Amino acid sequence: MTKYKRVLIKISGEALAAENGFGIGNDAVDMVVEQICKVREMNVEVGIVVGGGNFWRGRQGTGMDRTTADHMGMLATVINALALQDALEQKGIQTRVQTALTITRVAEPYILRKALRHFEKGRVVIFACGTGNPYFSTDSGAALRAAEIHADALLMAKNIDGIYDSDPKKNPDAKKYDRLSYMDYIKNGLTALDTTAVSLCMDNNIAIVSFGLSEENSIVRVVNGEKIGTVID
Repeated sequence: MTKYKRVLIKISGEALAAENGFGIGNDAVDMVVEQICKVREMNVEVGIVVGGGNFWRGRQGTGMDRTTADHMGMLATVINALALQDALEQKGIQTRVQTALTITRVAEPYILRKALRHFEKGRVVIFACGTGNPYFSTDSGAALRAAEIHADALLMAKNIDGIYDSDPKKNPDAKKYDRLSYMDYIKNGLTALDTTAVSLCMDNNIAIVSFGLSEENSIVRVVNGEKIGTVID
């Protein structure tokens, strides 16, 4: 018996990158897809929000209009979403990509009722383009979609194995949290996740689990209720 029946998984673009940190790495995609296939075999409904940082991050656009830079980032997420869709369908998993920006030649526009119908039919739904609005991160897009589809939990698959009180890459003495309340996360000024996303989950009572995607079978283990990473609730 799994802990969750419907989950929204946020996968960063960096997690799908090739070894040089750019573009799409086949091994990285295969690792993600293999786990999603296992989760689907457990009859868990899966929605995915994917970032685009392996191609473009809005803050790269130094001197560029913020809205333009953010729209470029949204388009980068579509590339990753299509790559995931193709890899999943090669494994026999029916998948649909829905985009918050209208790009009907390559994907469906985001329509909540269609997304829910896809879940009923056992399909994986990948949500691209974040919220479709500039000034919002894909973390916020993931929290929004999790609330809209009534997900049991928001699973944040990161390149770090949880949430720390400071950057563990810079501070070897950084303390990892096993569990945090939403308010403690906000009051402590933690930055691993977008504060807007945490606030939205708090308002809608959606648990967040932040964990390292590189850990073996991490997505499957979280869905089964194993205590890994950091829980915010």
